Amino acid sequence: MTRVLMPFPTDAALASTIAMPLQARIAPVAWRHFPDGESLVTLDDALSGADVAILASLRNADALALPLRFAAQTAREFGARSVGLIAPYLGYMRQDTRFHRGEAVSTPLFARFLEEAFDWLVTVDPHLHRVERLQSLYRMPTAHVSATPAVARWIAETVPDAVLIGPDSESGQWVADIAARSGMPWQVLAKERRGDYDVRVSLPDPAAVSGRTPVLIDDIVSSGHTIQETLAHLRRLSLLVAIHPVFAGDAYARLLAAGLARIVSTDTIAHPSNAIALGADLAAAASTLMAASTDSPEDP
Repeated sequence: MTRVLMPFPTDAALASTIAMPLQARIAPVAWRHFPDGESLVTLDDALSGADVAILASLRNADALALPLRFAAQTAREFGARSVGLIAPYLGYMRQDTRFHRGEAVSTPLFARFLEEAFDWLVTVDPHLHRVERLQSLYRMPTAHVSATPAVARWIAETVPDAVLIGPDSESGQWVADIAARSGMPWQVLAKERRGDYDVRVSLPDPAAVSGRTPVLIDDIVSSGHTIQETLAHLRRLSLLVAIHPVFAGDAYARLLAAGLARIVSTDTIAHPSNAIALGADLAAAASTLMAASTDSPEDP
């Protein structure tokens, strides 16, 4: 079995940590734009009989959508036996229902879009809201890699006196799991809404933080507004751990300016804050789906 890992340009560093455990050679996707903005995708054309994994973190899903389709279809044209997608960050998970009249429900539409090009999908901690399982959205085989074991190990080794803090009730599931794995105490901030523009945030048990290093944990940090609100109420907060470092606009700079001593993230999206590696976990999940996608009764 010949395996080929084809990363998009921004995912080259992550590819270097996936290729060896996946037992795949790296053949980067070349992607450039014509003067009018249209994409030109160029692949290694020696793909006859290969099982291909295209690596693309969908931080900018709109920009990547067509190049992804072009890459997948071209790999098949060059003889690839199977083509899967490793998308450490999976976009279009927000709009899973119609909140207002006339809106497109984009989450299942994007799922159908990817299914038309790929045989399987691997991602890390998709931001599920009203959908309980990734498999209920996708009809192709999928694997949901959890970042919590790697995050828990990093915290236990790096901040042994940590107390883990979730910024809101939605973050409780992540914080509780990481706390259980790392053996750390944890809390989720309580919000009290006193009016449309008056929301108070507080620790349920301030005494439990005394003498420990508060570590704020969130699965996706995008605008950073929730984190900034939290910082205003946790004067001693020194560290933020993000599973998906989206950091839209100037969010990263604003959070550092707000007083965080350090921001750490997993490498699901290439960013200067990356410190927690998930390459081996992604490779293991991709290897399983890659093998399953080519199994048949005729195989030995």
